[in-house]
Amino acid sequence: MISMCFIHGLRASELGGLTLDNIELDAKRIYIPRLKNGLSVQHPLHDNEIIMLNHWLEIRKSWRYADQPWLFLSRKGGPITRQQIYRLIRDYGKNANIQVPTHPHMLRHACGYFLANLGMDTRLIQDYLGHRNIHHTVLYTASNAMRFQAIEF
Repeated sequence: MISMCFIHGLRASELGGLTLDNIELDAKRIYIPRLKNGLSVQHPLHDNEIIMLNHWLEIRKSWRYADQPWLFLSRKGGPITRQQIYRLIRDYGKNANIQVPTHPHMLRHACGYFLANLGMDTRLIQDYLGHRNIHHTVLYTASNAMRFQAIEF
């Protein structure tokens, strides 16, 4: 879950809303229905993600509500809630001795900053994160001072 939030820039509610139908392991892609009026998008699944997802799907088969459509289930068979995801990430952050309080949206921001630091085009980052308004995306690219490094006079 943590890896998917970072790699795909998922909001907690987007992660919780993923269904088995959103994942196409053979085609190596994931369909991400964005929230907050965002633009839904397909992302590639990387080999390490496919390994993790296959492992998770094997575990998931033994769960009581394995017939439910949600990729990540709650104990009652519904989708895992954003509050549950928040608690998991907070607790994992504490266990890892991360000195600042951790929360799911940090992973979305980290994804945006990571893409900006790779030098990705602002419009590409906008599409990748599903932002309708580019002003939300500019926050990631404006903080990257390295973007000026290639300018020569």
